Amino acid sequence: MRVSIATAPGGTNPNEDWVAATPTLAVVLDGLSTAGLDTGCRHGVPWYVAQLGGHLVAALAEPGRPLADGLEQALDQVAALHPGCDLANPGTPSATVSILRAGTDRFDYLVLADSPIVFERADGYQVVTDLRVDTVVPELRAETERFATGTPEHTKAVRRMVEAQRLTRNTVDGYWVAASSGEAAHYAITGAVPLEGVQSVAVMSDGVSRLVTEYEEASWAVVFAMLRSAGTEGLIGAVRAVEATDPEGLRWPRYKAGDDASVAFYTV
Repeated sequence: MRVSIATAPGGTNPNEDWVAATPTLAVVLDGLSTAGLDTGCRHGVPWYVAQLGGHLVAALAEPGRPLADGLEQALDQVAALHPGCDLANPGTPSATVSILRAGTDRFDYLVLADSPIVFERADGYQVVTDLRVDTVVPELRAETERFATGTPEHTKAVRRMVEAQRLTRNTVDGYWVAASSGEAAHYAITGAVPLEGVQSVAVMSDGVSRLVTEYEEASWAVVFAMLRSAGTEGLIGAVRAVEATDPEGLRWPRYKAGDDASVAFYTV
């Protein structure tokens, strides 16, 4: 197994993504935007994803440990690091989680929210993702798309949407992300893919996958060809080049001109 990684902020703010990889384990975290709303936490999202990522890698040092169990432990450990913060705040720092682990005969995976894992096979591509967030407050999501990215009207619409999303976050009627409780780990999508037949795998935040899923400027075949020819940094550069043609989000409505982007790429 060979692996390469890259991550880059979407703008001038600190990167709220986090990525790490070994020859057998990859973790990608995408911190959720606060939209300037109160979080009840003095540490911030970059601190949260760094702490969660480090604890998660340590928790999964035992190769046979179920991924959800490792995530549960890491979530509880990070919560214990800031007991003085209001962890009951619905906007407490949180993140998507994607984990890939290679064994002797299979890949184990865990996906919590919308950072996908994509398996490349000779006969096509298998995408594992969790899009439950897309089912909540669709009317407010649509409202954000009425305004150019970065305008005062757009900023206010995004804040209204995030505020409403928070009320459904980590509830049975809403969607699940890594936050302050290990309970979320058991709502992740988990499974295994036989190693045989897999040519490569990409684990990425949605700041990368949107090149295919939202912008529709590439197929998965093109993305994997780009990973082989230009590497992980080249793929992120391709996303930025597309976004630069539409800085105001008129062609592709979005919450910010460029999102933080991270990818880990394995070749077998």
